[in-house]
Amino acid sequence: MPRAVFPTLLLLLLSVFGASQACLPDPASAYRFTGAVCRLTYPAAVVLNEKTTKVIEAAFQHARYPSMGGEKSLLFIGRVIYGLDNLEVHNLSIGRSEFELHPGEGIGIEITNVSAVFKGTIQYGYGSWLVNVKHSIDFEIESQIDLGINPKLYCGDRKVAADTSDCYLNFHKLRLHLQGDKEPNWLKRLFTDFISFTVKMAIKGQICKEINKLANILADFIQETAEHFLTDGNISVNIAVTGPPVITANYIESYHKGLTNYNNTSAVINDSVFHPSQLTENRMLYFWLSDQVLNPLVTAAHKDGRFKLNISGAELTELLKTNLSSVMPECIRKCLLESPSPELRVWSSSVPYLNISTLGVAVLVKASGQLHCGSQGTPAIFFDMDVDLVVTASYTDKKLFLQGNPSKVSVIQPELLSQNQMLLNKTQLEFLREAVEKIGIPKVLSVLEVELTWLLDKQGVNLFDIINPEVLPRDGFVVISMDFGFPHHLLVEFLKKTLQ
Repeated sequence: MPRAVFPTLLLLLLSVFGASQACLPDPASAYRFTGAVCRLTYPAAVVLNEKTTKVIEAAFQHARYPSMGGEKSLLFIGRVIYGLDNLEVHNLSIGRSEFELHPGEGIGIEITNVSAVFKGTIQYGYGSWLVNVKHSIDFEIESQIDLGINPKLYCGDRKVAADTSDCYLNFHKLRLHLQGDKEPNWLKRLFTDFISFTVKMAIKGQICKEINKLANILADFIQETAEHFLTDGNISVNIAVTGPPVITANYIESYHKGLTNYNNTSAVINDSVFHPSQLTENRMLYFWLSDQVLNPLVTAAHKDGRFKLNISGAELTELLKTNLSSVMPECIRKCLLESPSPELRVWSSSVPYLNISTLGVAVLVKASGQLHCGSQGTPAIFFDMDVDLVVTASYTDKKLFLQGNPSKVSVIQPELLSQNQMLLNKTQLEFLREAVEKIGIPKVLSVLEVELTWLLDKQGVNLFDIINPEVLPRDGFVVISMDFGFPHHLLVEFLKKTLQ
């Protein structure tokens, strides 16, 4: 059977989506404000549940058990006073555990055969008018416990949160031994039972309290991880929850705004086309992204000056050796051959526009280019371009790949600035157009592949064991589906933070 406290590591994976300020009470009413959706299916829950015993171990070992004391009157002995201090966990082992998704309610977790030895110090005294005895000795408590938690996922304060208050412990064994004596004398047996009851209540309260504490630490960890993942420079994404998470027998689904923030301005989404039927349950993990998320991101990148490319020297000369059907203009040939350091500068001159359909992502770009022939002053050639192309994406071996199919390439108002004249010759125009289509577009896409892969690696995507990911464009949105292996790095980071 799968192991232990699944929601903790579920939320670790959902760190890609997490921060929230407010949400609508009904998921259906929140759809039109939703820019991004995450669906985690049951097979993914099984994977995430593989190592969650580590989190339970952390809850037991990290719990701080308070000193306890009390007194009781016993026949013939009189009043017994006791105090227990320095309680610690040793020899912890966690046995079999199970989880279940409860539609519309939450997640049920049953963990059986949790064995642990609690060690500490006990001060006790007993007496009457005839005798008065005081002792301070070490003790240990053998325990065997079943743990149950029924977390409820909800819209918390700036995050998807888990309410773990429905937590209980069943004790199958709880035995107190003084001074390591497994067979205590008749006097010790008189009061070990009621001391054991006190210890039982303390352990139960502290373990459930620690699990709740871990959930709060986890919520902060999620928010920090999500903010880091979706922030680069002046560009960030507001992934506030738009509605409460939905739990069915087969998946858990969360809904997020996906609003781009750039220089204190924010995008708006209020007519999203999302519907749950657009996602299936065949893969472990699905991300649904509206084109209303992607277009503001592209706009922000354009305004931030990120769509610029300079190619110079031998690299430029080698690129322009590509066989083209049209003849290279003499001015360009001279620039390449006679200039010690020719340079081509290209940039987006207006905001690119994305239109997603089943064919791919249609990209409409207006760009400008300058060819410099060795001086930092006036360029030799200046030209504008209109480019329409359909781009498809894939992710293999931890690298992003882009394929482009141009449907329109136009060169507008080319100028020979060094000669103060327009390039009106049709042959020259055709060379520029063909060079843009067959050299420029593939080069730009190859640079974007490298830069976007670097950005994904920077944000930690390469640390995940992503299996057979698919990027599926649809009308107005894109679906990213995948299987994955256990995210060990997230567990390690979380446990480090927990145990600080």
